[in-house]
Amino acid sequence: MFKNLQKYKKFMFFFPVMLVLASMMLSYPTFGQDMLHGVDLEQPAYSQAEITRADIEKAIIDHSTGVPLDFSRKSLNGLDLSGLNLSGGNFYAARLNKTDLKNANLEGANLDQAWLIEANLTNASLKGAHAFATQMQRIRADKANFSSIRLTADLTGASLRETIFNEADLSADMKNQSMGLMRAILHSTRLEGASFKKANLMSVDLRFAHAAHVNFTEANLSDANASGADFSGAVWKDSRVTNLDLDSALIDPDSFSALQNALHLDRVQRK
Repeated sequence: MFKNLQKYKKFMFFFPVMLVLASMMLSYPTFGQDMLHGVDLEQPAYSQAEITRADIEKAIIDHSTGVPLDFSRKSLNGLDLSGLNLSGGNFYAARLNKTDLKNANLEGANLDQAWLIEANLTNASLKGAHAFATQMQRIRADKANFSSIRLTADLTGASLRETIFNEADLSADMKNQSMGLMRAILHSTRLEGASFKKANLMSVDLRFAHAAHVNFTEANLSDANASGADFSGAVWKDSRVTNLDLDSALIDPDSFSALQNALHLDRVQRK
Protein backbone atom coordinates (compact mmCIF):
# COMPACT_ATOMS: atom_id res chain seq x y z
CA MET A 1 0.00 0.00 0.00
CA PHE A 2 2.89 2.34 0.82
CA LYS A 3 4.47 1.70 -2.59
CA ASN A 4 1.19 2.44 -4.33
CA LEU A 5 0.90 5.67 -2.35
CA GLN A 6 4.40 6.69 -3.40
CA LYS A 7 3.58 5.98 -7.06
CA TYR A 8 0.41 8.05 -6.73
CA LYS A 9 2.34 11.00 -5.24
CA LYS A 10 4.91 10.84 -8.05
CA PHE A 11 2.14 10.75 -10.66
CA MET A 12 0.37 13.75 -9.11
CA PHE A 13 3.66 15.66 -9.08
CA PHE A 14 4.60 14.97 -12.69
CA PHE A 15 1.10 15.09 -14.20
CA PRO A 16 0.94 18.93 -14.43
CA VAL A 17 4.42 18.95 -15.96
CA MET A 18 3.31 16.39 -18.53
CA LEU A 19 0.32 18.55 -19.43
CA VAL A 20 2.51 21.60 -19.95
CA LEU A 21 4.96 19.67 -22.13
CA ALA A 22 2.12 18.24 -24.19
CA SER A 23 0.69 21.72 -24.66
CA MET A 24 4.07 23.02 -25.80
CA MET A 25 4.46 20.18 -28.27
CA LEU A 26 1.04 20.80 -29.76
CA SER A 27 1.67 24.50 -30.18
CA TYR A 28 5.30 24.18 -31.30
CA PRO A 29 4.69 24.12 -35.08
CA THR A 30 2.71 27.36 -34.92
CA PHE A 31 5.18 29.04 -32.59
CA GLY A 32 8.09 27.99 -34.78
CA GLN A 33 6.87 30.03 -37.73
CA ASP A 34 5.47 32.99 -35.80
CA MET A 35 8.49 35.28 -36.05
CA LEU A 36 6.33 38.41 -35.76
CA HIS A 37 5.75 37.80 -32.08
CA GLY A 38 7.36 40.64 -30.14
CA VAL A 39 8.81 42.37 -33.23
CA ASP A 40 8.31 46.13 -33.51
CA LEU A 41 7.76 46.70 -37.23
CA GLU A 42 7.95 50.46 -36.74
CA GLN A 43 11.61 50.41 -35.75
CA PRO A 44 14.01 51.63 -38.50
CA ALA A 45 15.35 48.16 -39.34
CA TYR A 46 11.87 47.06 -40.45
CA SER A 47 10.45 50.34 -41.77
CA GLN A 48 13.30 52.31 -43.40
CA ALA A 49 15.98 51.72 -46.04
CA GLU A 50 19.71 51.99 -45.48
CA ILE A 51 20.56 52.20 -49.21
CA THR A 52 18.85 53.64 -52.29
CA ARG A 53 17.60 52.29 -55.62
CA ALA A 54 20.64 53.91 -57.24
CA ASP A 55 22.92 51.86 -54.95
CA ILE A 56 21.13 48.70 -56.01
CA GLU A 57 21.30 49.59 -59.71
CA LYS A 58 25.07 50.05 -59.31
CA ALA A 59 25.31 46.67 -57.57
CA ILE A 60 23.47 45.10 -60.52
CA ILE A 61 26.02 46.61 -62.93
CA ASP A 62 28.89 45.36 -60.76
CA HIS A 63 27.24 41.93 -60.68
CA SER A 64 27.63 41.70 -64.46
CA THR A 65 31.42 41.79 -63.88
CA GLY A 66 31.31 38.95 -61.36
CA VAL A 67 30.67 40.79 -58.10
CA PRO A 68 28.10 38.92 -55.95
CA LEU A 69 24.66 40.52 -55.70
CA ASP A 70 24.53 40.43 -51.92
CA PHE A 71 21.92 42.30 -49.87
CA SER A 72 21.83 39.90 -46.96
CA ARG A 73 20.61 41.45 -43.70
CA LYS A 74 20.15 44.85 -45.42
CA SER A 75 17.16 47.10 -44.77
CA LEU A 76 15.46 47.80 -48.12
CA ASN A 77 12.07 48.68 -46.73
CA GLY A 78 9.78 50.82 -48.88
CA LEU A 79 12.17 51.14 -51.83
CA ASP A 80 10.95 51.23 -55.43
CA LEU A 81 12.77 48.26 -56.97
CA SER A 82 10.17 47.62 -59.64
CA GLY A 83 11.38 46.14 -62.90
CA LEU A 84 14.93 45.44 -61.68
CA ASN A 85 16.86 42.29 -62.55
CA LEU A 86 17.71 40.86 -59.12
CA SER A 87 18.00 37.26 -60.27
CA GLY A 88 20.36 35.14 -58.19
CA GLY A 89 20.59 37.84 -55.53
CA ASN A 90 21.22 37.04 -51.89
CA PHE A 91 18.50 38.56 -49.71
CA TYR A 92 19.07 36.32 -46.70
CA ALA A 93 17.42 37.93 -43.63
CA ALA A 94 16.97 41.18 -45.58
CA ARG A 95 14.07 43.49 -44.76
CA LEU A 96 11.89 44.42 -47.73
CA ASN A 97 8.68 45.37 -45.97
CA LYS A 98 6.37 47.42 -48.23
CA THR A 99 9.03 47.34 -50.97
CA ASP A 100 7.82 47.74 -54.57
CA LEU A 101 9.07 44.71 -56.52
CA LYS A 102 6.43 44.55 -59.23
CA ASN A 103 7.75 43.20 -62.53
CA ALA A 104 11.08 42.46 -60.83
CA ASN A 105 13.19 39.41 -61.69
CA LEU A 106 14.00 37.45 -58.54
CA GLU A 107 14.57 34.11 -60.21
CA GLY A 108 16.89 31.89 -58.21
CA ALA A 109 17.16 34.46 -55.43
CA ASN A 110 17.85 33.51 -51.81
CA LEU A 111 15.01 34.92 -49.69
CA ASP A 112 15.55 32.71 -46.65
CA GLN A 113 14.36 34.42 -43.44
CA ALA A 114 13.70 37.63 -45.36
CA TRP A 115 10.91 40.04 -44.45
CA LEU A 116 8.56 41.08 -47.26
CA ILE A 117 5.48 42.08 -45.30
CA GLU A 118 3.05 44.01 -47.54
CA ALA A 119 5.59 44.03 -50.38
CA ASN A 120 4.34 44.42 -53.96
CA LEU A 121 5.40 41.44 -56.11
CA THR A 122 2.74 41.85 -58.78
CA ASN A 123 3.85 40.16 -62.01
CA ALA A 124 7.30 39.48 -60.52
CA SER A 125 9.19 36.26 -61.24
CA LEU A 126 10.51 34.17 -58.34
CA LYS A 127 10.99 31.05 -60.41
CA GLY A 128 13.42 28.67 -58.70
CA ALA A 129 13.90 31.00 -55.72
CA HIS A 130 14.37 29.73 -52.16
CA ALA A 131 12.32 31.19 -49.33
CA PHE A 132 12.67 29.38 -45.99
CA ALA A 133 11.03 30.88 -42.89
CA THR A 134 10.20 33.98 -44.90
CA GLN A 135 7.65 36.55 -43.72
CA MET A 136 5.33 37.45 -46.62
CA GLN A 137 2.10 38.39 -44.86
CA ARG A 138 -0.28 40.51 -46.94
CA ILE A 139 1.97 40.69 -50.00
CA ARG A 140 0.48 41.47 -53.40
CA ALA A 141 1.74 38.96 -55.93
CA ASP A 142 -1.07 38.67 -58.45
CA LYS A 143 0.03 37.09 -61.75
CA ALA A 144 3.51 36.47 -60.34
CA ASN A 145 5.55 33.40 -61.26
CA PHE A 146 6.47 31.19 -58.28
CA SER A 147 7.20 28.11 -60.40
CA SER A 148 9.69 25.62 -58.90
CA ILE A 149 10.17 27.80 -55.80
CA ARG A 150 10.98 26.24 -52.43
CA LEU A 151 8.60 28.15 -50.21
CA THR A 152 8.05 27.71 -46.47
CA ALA A 153 6.74 31.21 -45.88
CA ASP A 154 3.89 32.82 -44.00
CA LEU A 155 1.60 34.28 -46.68
CA THR A 156 -1.38 34.98 -44.43
CA GLY A 157 -3.75 37.44 -46.07
CA ALA A 158 -1.71 37.63 -49.29
CA SER A 159 -3.19 38.35 -52.72
CA LEU A 160 -2.01 35.65 -55.14
CA ARG A 161 -4.65 35.79 -57.86
CA GLU A 162 -3.62 33.98 -61.06
CA THR A 163 -0.17 33.35 -59.58
CA ILE A 164 1.73 30.38 -61.00
CA PHE A 165 3.02 27.79 -58.50
CA ASN A 166 3.63 24.97 -61.00
CA GLU A 167 6.08 22.36 -59.63
CA ALA A 168 6.65 24.53 -56.54
CA ASP A 169 7.43 22.92 -53.17
CA LEU A 170 5.42 24.48 -50.35
CA SER A 171 5.39 21.37 -48.18
CA ALA A 172 6.44 20.97 -44.58
CA ASP A 173 10.17 20.62 -44.00
CA MET A 174 10.24 17.37 -42.05
CA LYS A 175 14.05 17.21 -41.81
CA ASN A 176 14.72 20.63 -40.30
CA GLN A 177 12.35 21.33 -37.42
CA SER A 178 14.64 23.27 -35.12
CA MET A 179 12.31 26.25 -35.66
CA GLY A 180 9.13 24.20 -35.56
CA LEU A 181 7.14 22.71 -38.42
CA MET A 182 8.00 25.01 -41.31
CA ARG A 183 5.63 24.97 -44.27
CA ALA A 184 3.75 27.45 -46.41
CA ILE A 185 0.90 29.21 -44.64
CA LEU A 186 -1.82 30.29 -47.07
CA HIS A 187 -4.35 31.18 -44.42
CA SER A 188 -7.08 33.48 -45.80
CA THR A 189 -5.09 34.12 -49.01
CA ARG A 190 -6.66 35.19 -52.32
CA LEU A 191 -5.77 32.41 -54.75
CA GLU A 192 -8.48 32.77 -57.37
CA GLY A 193 -7.30 31.39 -60.71
CA ALA A 194 -3.88 30.32 -59.41
CA SER A 195 -2.12 27.26 -60.83
CA PHE A 196 -0.52 24.56 -58.64
CA LYS A 197 0.16 21.95 -61.32
CA LYS A 198 2.46 19.23 -59.94
CA ALA A 199 3.08 21.35 -56.82
CA ASN A 200 3.85 19.83 -53.41
CA LEU A 201 1.38 21.21 -50.84
CA MET A 202 1.73 18.44 -48.28
CA SER A 203 0.79 19.68 -44.78
CA VAL A 204 0.27 23.24 -46.04
CA ASP A 205 -2.13 25.55 -44.18
CA LEU A 206 -4.94 26.51 -46.60
CA ARG A 207 -7.57 27.38 -44.03
CA PHE A 208 -10.18 29.85 -45.30
CA ALA A 209 -8.26 30.34 -48.55
CA HIS A 210 -10.18 31.89 -51.45
CA ALA A 211 -9.22 29.24 -53.99
CA ALA A 212 -11.98 29.39 -56.58
CA HIS A 213 -10.97 28.06 -60.02
CA VAL A 214 -7.52 27.00 -58.78
CA ASN A 215 -5.82 24.28 -60.82
CA PHE A 216 -4.48 21.45 -58.61
CA THR A 217 -3.71 19.03 -61.44
CA GLU A 218 -1.26 16.36 -60.17
CA ALA A 219 -0.63 18.38 -57.01
CA ASN A 220 0.03 16.71 -53.65
CA LEU A 221 -2.27 18.08 -50.92
CA SER A 222 -1.87 15.17 -48.51
CA ASP A 223 -2.31 16.13 -44.84
CA ALA A 224 -3.02 19.77 -45.75
CA ASN A 225 -5.59 21.72 -43.74
CA ALA A 226 -8.11 23.46 -46.00
CA SER A 227 -10.99 23.83 -43.58
CA GLY A 228 -13.31 26.68 -44.50
CA ALA A 229 -11.64 27.22 -47.89
CA ASP A 230 -13.57 28.07 -51.06
CA PHE A 231 -12.73 25.55 -53.79
CA SER A 232 -15.61 26.32 -56.12
CA GLY A 233 -14.60 25.56 -59.70
CA ALA A 234 -11.25 24.05 -58.64
CA VAL A 235 -9.58 21.42 -60.81
CA TRP A 236 -8.50 18.25 -58.95
CA LYS A 237 -7.35 16.03 -61.84
CA ASP A 238 -4.93 13.34 -60.59
CA SER A 239 -4.25 15.26 -57.37
CA ARG A 240 -3.32 13.49 -54.13
CA VAL A 241 -5.64 14.41 -51.29
CA THR A 242 -5.06 11.78 -48.59
CA ASN A 243 -6.11 13.28 -45.24
CA LEU A 244 -6.74 16.70 -46.79
CA ASP A 245 -9.00 18.38 -44.19
CA LEU A 246 -12.05 19.83 -45.95
CA ASP A 247 -14.14 20.62 -42.88
CA SER A 248 -16.66 23.34 -43.88
CA ALA A 249 -14.92 23.88 -47.23
CA LEU A 250 -16.96 24.88 -50.29
CA ILE A 251 -16.79 22.10 -52.88
CA ASP A 252 -18.46 21.52 -56.26
CA PRO A 253 -20.61 18.34 -56.28
CA ASP A 254 -18.74 16.97 -59.31
CA SER A 255 -15.44 17.17 -57.38
CA PHE A 256 -16.41 14.55 -54.79
CA SER A 257 -15.15 11.60 -56.85
CA ALA A 258 -11.64 13.11 -56.89
CA LEU A 259 -11.72 13.86 -53.17
CA GLN A 260 -12.68 10.47 -51.74
CA ASN A 261 -9.46 10.21 -49.68
CA ALA A 262 -9.96 13.61 -48.06
CA LEU A 263 -11.20 14.14 -44.52
CA HIS A 264 -14.60 15.44 -43.40
CA LEU A 265 -16.38 15.17 -46.74
CA ASP A 266 -19.54 14.86 -44.70
CA ARG A 267 -19.00 18.39 -43.40
CA VAL A 268 -18.30 20.23 -46.65
CA GLN A 269 -20.53 22.90 -48.10
CA ARG A 270 -21.91 21.98 -51.49
CA LYS A 271 -21.96 24.79 -53.99
